[in-house]
Amino acid sequence: MASPFEPEAVKVVDPFDLKKRLVLVALVLPMVGAGILAGIYLSAPFSIYAIGLLAVSAIGFSAMAYSFSKKNFQLAFERDELNNIVFNLEDATIIYDRSFKILFFNPAAKKLFGLEGQEMVGAVVTPQDVEKPAIKRLAQVIYPSLAPSILARSKAGTYPQIVDLSFEDPDMELRVITSPISDRGGGILGFMKVINDRTREQFLLRSKSEFVTVASHQLRGPVTNINWALETLASDKNLSEDNQILVENANKAGQQLLKIIEDLINISKIEEGRFGYTFEPTDVITFVNNILTQVTPQARRASIKVYFDRPKDPLPQVMINQEKLTMVLYNFLDNAILYNVQNGEVVVKVEKLEGEPFVQVSVRDTGIGIPPSEINKIFTKFFRAENAVKFQTEGSGLGLYINKNIILAHGGKLWAESEVNRGTTFYFTLPTDMSVIPEREMAMTE
Repeated sequence: MASPFEPEAVKVVDPFDLKKRLVLVALVLPMVGAGILAGIYLSAPFSIYAIGLLAVSAIGFSAMAYSFSKKNFQLAFERDELNNIVFNLEDATIIYDRSFKILFFNPAAKKLFGLEGQEMVGAVVTPQDVEKPAIKRLAQVIYPSLAPSILARSKAGTYPQIVDLSFEDPDMELRVITSPISDRGGGILGFMKVINDRTREQFLLRSKSEFVTVASHQLRGPVTNINWALETLASDKNLSEDNQILVENANKAGQQLLKIIEDLINISKIEEGRFGYTFEPTDVITFVNNILTQVTPQARRASIKVYFDRPKDPLPQVMINQEKLTMVLYNFLDNAILYNVQNGEVVVKVEKLEGEPFVQVSVRDTGIGIPPSEINKIFTKFFRAENAVKFQTEGSGLGLYINKNIILAHGGKLWAESEVNRGTTFYFTLPTDMSVIPEREMAMTE
């Protein structure tokens, strides 16, 4: 039997038979790729059909090439545009890989860290670099635990990770936002840090807070003296009925002014992180009942009935700052009475949350309610709902803001549910376990 590679074994292919031509190409092409053959040569001219087929194929490949070229150009353009945006950000931006090798370092970062004129891309930053004056602050930003002071920090293991850092000599406050850079499978390739210099912003906030604190303290003394004088005058039995009404109204206005001053002082302390909390185990039923006893006369004068919905089973003690929580509960009850309707009700309920280290307290009223469009704003400083302003002209809009910050400092949550003309229910949770309370008091702002 003849070898298939001997001449007599080779079949001649009709050059005009396109199908056979393609079969031959398919057979020979691997041999060309392996280096056995240099190629094949067919001298016969192409048929009109073959030329047409090749032309269509060429046009198709050209269209595909143009499409890929256009797509690649678009991707390159978008990549360059994104690079330009990040490169020219006002905030310092740093990208580094898992070995802490810097891959990107924009001009704002060089300016912030005083590294103009230095090439940082390719440098590896290590914890030991805190000993090098030139890049000490950069190392402390990349490794926040090495910074001299951490003012606030988001929960560990969550992204983006937000850390507020404070430095001295020179004074500087930075907010560092760290986000992971991942591949399609979710594997972390590196990290991007965006560093916002908040030094001037925080200086202005402190200046404003200090002014409010000083002004409030300066006002508190004179207003207190005026209130004492008015109370003394109100006790005079020789006053006419009209004068008695005038004195009572003046005394009421003085008390409202004093309350606003106290609220402003408290807000300044809260926002500076110096409100001061000491937590102690407390019987929540006794605690709530004592406050309800204090507000009952006020409710009675307003023709409002107050009820306490006690749990049947005993509750664990809560870990609270009694002075601050008294303020919270009184603010809720005061609002529930002020914004209620004639012969309305206020119901306070306490219950243990199943499977959680919290006791939930709710204050429900039958008052004017809060419009749905405004309920998410009620814990904002100085905010008052439009219908509340019409119903009760007095008020500063500070009480709920203070309540929110006190509950957050206890590790609890605070929210509200409401229906216009049907009433509002405020909820807040109190911890039964000390471990859920934040370790340290933080400066808080909106």
